[in-house]
Amino acid sequence: MKDISAELIEHIKQASSEGSKLQIVGGGSKEFMGRTPNGVPLNIAEHRGIVSYEPIELVLTARAGTPLTQINDALSEHNQRLAFEPPLFDGQATLGGTLACHLSGPGRPWNGSIRDHVLGIRLINGRGEALRFGGQVMKNVAGYDVSRMQAGAMGTLGVISEVSLKVMPKPAASLTLKREIDAAQAIKEMNRLAGLPNPLTAACWFDNHLYLRLEGARSAVESTVKQWQGVVLEEGNNLWTQLREQQLGYFADRAPLWRFSVNSNAEHVLSDKEWLLDWGGSQRWLRGDFDTESLEALAKSMGGQVSLYRGGNRLQEVFHTQPEVLRGLHQRLKQTFDPMGIFNPGRLYSWM
Repeated sequence: MKDISAELIEHIKQASSEGSKLQIVGGGSKEFMGRTPNGVPLNIAEHRGIVSYEPIELVLTARAGTPLTQINDALSEHNQRLAFEPPLFDGQATLGGTLACHLSGPGRPWNGSIRDHVLGIRLINGRGEALRFGGQVMKNVAGYDVSRMQAGAMGTLGVISEVSLKVMPKPAASLTLKREIDAAQAIKEMNRLAGLPNPLTAACWFDNHLYLRLEGARSAVESTVKQWQGVVLEEGNNLWTQLREQQLGYFADRAPLWRFSVNSNAEHVLSDKEWLLDWGGSQRWLRGDFDTESLEALAKSMGGQVSLYRGGNRLQEVFHTQPEVLRGLHQRLKQTFDPMGIFNPGRLYSWM
């Protein structure tokens, strides 16, 4: 455990007075996300350690540079877990970076995202002020929730120094079913099954196969298996781990990888292209070289947005174009928390 918040504050104050830019770096596992970073590296990897953990209260507080593997090890001792299943990226992923990039695993639609589990944070703003938002118990999460606003901000609003979040017990049983089915049918089936009172906690489709994860009380899981079609997949948990870590063969291709966040029941389009459908159909991955403008129009017709997740031209805009109203809101928030514009300039959008 190590607290280097005083050092971070001094670096930030110096950068603010000099007008220099800072690139916030933790474990370095998510450097591929967002636009090409610039600025002097501000390394928070040493700012790590679990500050408090109350297994009975289901609450954990840790510094932002704490590796997720360290948090998972502590939780496992009490048969608990991070229910939003963040990717570990070969053990390099940190708590702060996971929140900043808003990353969650296969169970996102059922268990919630990291934003849903955050109770409070400590944040160092562009003036070098140490601020605290939210708290360490669920009743403290009220009002204007700055804590959850950090999810997906890519570090543009300040340096997250500490995070408090909910943790959950591990399920008593877990089992995966596999069916052979095409994408259009899979979308309909995933949406149908998601509306049933069964312990479904993940659903994805690729290579003409639908995969369904059941988790919860053993009796509920076993009862559902008897009702639903499909072959029980041996070592099913490995599939979801590989999906979470993007280690499936689908992700090995060097072609640009696009992420669609759309309505789960949106029609399957570009059926001749290579897709992977996750989150019951609400997160869809597409590989290949495409025109950004045409994909944004396609995503809009599906009720959502698209981003260039990995590869391609990282100097261009990689996140979905925002309307003027939202763009203005983003800029006002940036001005409030980072008036000199020193944190991760241009990482989220060129105009931030």
